[in-house]
Amino acid sequence: MDLPQSSQRWIEAGEALLPDLIALRRAIHAEPELGLHLPLTTAKAKAALAGLPLEIHEGPSTTGFMAVLRGPANGRTVLLRGDMDALPLHEDTGLEFSSQHDGAMHACGHDTHVAMLAGAARALCARKDELAGTVIFMFQPGEEGHHGARWMMDDGLLDVVTPDAAFALHVSPNVPSGVFAGRAGPLLAAADRFEIAVTGRGGHASQPHDACDPIPIACEIVTAIQAMVTRTVPAFDPVVVTVGRIEAGTTNNVIPERAVIEGTIRSFSEHSRELAHAGLARLAPNIAAAHGASAVVDIDPGFPVTVCKAPAVDLAERVATDLFGAQAWRTMPSPAMGAEDFAYVLQKVPGAMVFLGATPQGGDFRSCCALHSNRMVLDENVMARGVAMHCAYAEAFLSGGFEP
Repeated sequence: MDLPQSSQRWIEAGEALLPDLIALRRAIHAEPELGLHLPLTTAKAKAALAGLPLEIHEGPSTTGFMAVLRGPANGRTVLLRGDMDALPLHEDTGLEFSSQHDGAMHACGHDTHVAMLAGAARALCARKDELAGTVIFMFQPGEEGHHGARWMMDDGLLDVVTPDAAFALHVSPNVPSGVFAGRAGPLLAAADRFEIAVTGRGGHASQPHDACDPIPIACEIVTAIQAMVTRTVPAFDPVVVTVGRIEAGTTNNVIPERAVIEGTIRSFSEHSRELAHAGLARLAPNIAAAHGASAVVDIDPGFPVTVCKAPAVDLAERVATDLFGAQAWRTMPSPAMGAEDFAYVLQKVPGAMVFLGATPQGGDFRSCCALHSNRMVLDENVMARGVAMHCAYAEAFLSGGFEP
């Protein structure tokens, strides 16, 4: 396949940068940080951008930052995002650059996202005079449940230079290595956390009739939740409600006073999301009351639905196939139940998130350890493709790839 000259140059740029990308990724991987404040990771990202013609903008709420590259033309603006934070789990990969921080691991590929975004910044800065507009590189902390994108937006960082479109890559070991995958419409679910506290009356385990045992009540609520979901939420607008934790009691011969149920709600529309919230709020207190107990439902709203605009996804597909051929793109038949706080950006700015396959060499994408696994490993070579994709997408949008 004869690639356009611009496509070929981005491929070459990504390949030339690959050794540096691997070194940066491994340095970040070895020192993972959690939450909104990532001083070590932020310092590494900024060091990778040192000497480039970029404006740096920061806010008070996080250690995230925007790096702005202005081309000679006063045209459109495109935002490229890379998230930076790790997950709170112990690493068991055995890699020579494994986490040196107990209880923290880059198990979601954010270390590669930082490296790819820094590489794209370097490649695009090298051709600054050819850009038909402005590129924003968003280095974002706090994606793993901390609402980092929302905090950066609340700090006004998207208002310093307002983007016309936004694009993000997310690596996945469960997509064939080097393949890009995306879809128009809902890509990832809204994710809310719930807690149900059931309060009964404690007593001796040998005399349950003199107590009000919250444990069987909690179990009944768990079972009823599943029936509620399938009988109140439309099958073609699905919701998944999973109970991940039940905590009650201290020993075998005591009926406790309290049982706590904790779980997650995943949905793809505000309508189904509201149905699930209302269902839990109605179900738990009434079941508890039927047994002489009480239940309090607390729902902590999480990330909204990640919705990708069709023109932005179409552009991503055209760019991927121009760069690497038709086999480099897969349209996802359905959304995934994971969640992403890039959703906040896409609520304000039209754009897309696309997965980049990174199945480890010799692995099977259908069975290798998934994201958020303590044994998750990736094919680092795909980062060269990620840089090329970022650059080519930015160039294509600035040149009129689609109307926002």
